Amino acid sequence: MNILIIEDDKDLCHAVSWQLQQEGHRVDCCHDGGEAVLYIRQGIYDLILLDCMLPGEDGLHILRGMRAAGNLTPVIILSALGEVNDRVTGLNAGADDYLVKPFAYSELTARIASLFRRKNAFEGSALTFGDLSLDSTENSLLCGDKKCALSQTESELMRQLLQADGKTADRTVLLHKVWGLDTSVESSNLDNYIYFLRKRLKTLDSHVAIVNRRGHGYRLEYNDKE
Repeated sequence: MNILIIEDDKDLCHAVSWQLQQEGHRVDCCHDGGEAVLYIRQGIYDLILLDCMLPGEDGLHILRGMRAAGNLTPVIILSALGEVNDRVTGLNAGADDYLVKPFAYSELTARIASLFRRKNAFEGSALTFGDLSLDSTENSLLCGDKKCALSQTESELMRQLLQADGKTADRTVLLHKVWGLDTSVESSNLDNYIYFLRKRLKTLDSHVAIVNRRGHGYRLEYNDKE
């Protein structure tokens, strides 16, 4: 996962970041509210760990702004404020969970796992658009009674396009989401995998097309006319 930690305690931030990276996650850290807003606007994160008390802009204010803008990225608040009213305020502001400092790293990882179990159970393993359905657990793409297997990279790229639901998925965001925040993959590699996916769609006789918005990114388009 791509994880953003917003925490003004740099020692804590770096310690949690190191632990998460050991588990294979890609992590960015920022230490003040103004910087956090710029990171969040990139739209490339699967999870945000957010401190409430930040220099520049309050964490709860950032969270309320995210939710008001329709940003549904899961957020776990990490805060030294542990009274019931504090926790209720954080959850009502849009947090998905609230963890009081100091905490054991094992509890943080357990809460992250629990959060994504709930998220996956809610969303299900299948994503659909038009006549297409992606089973991300099996990395397979389905159209009617036809089915084809995808590579892990193809599956993740198709998942990002399906989640965009017909809106344009930005090229840079796709590169970061599919290949990682610190990727050295060339932009042309994205175009190559789009080509592979288009061949899959042709094999399935799907009426879904992957449309290039030059200079911006790619989006799905469905034409059900014969």
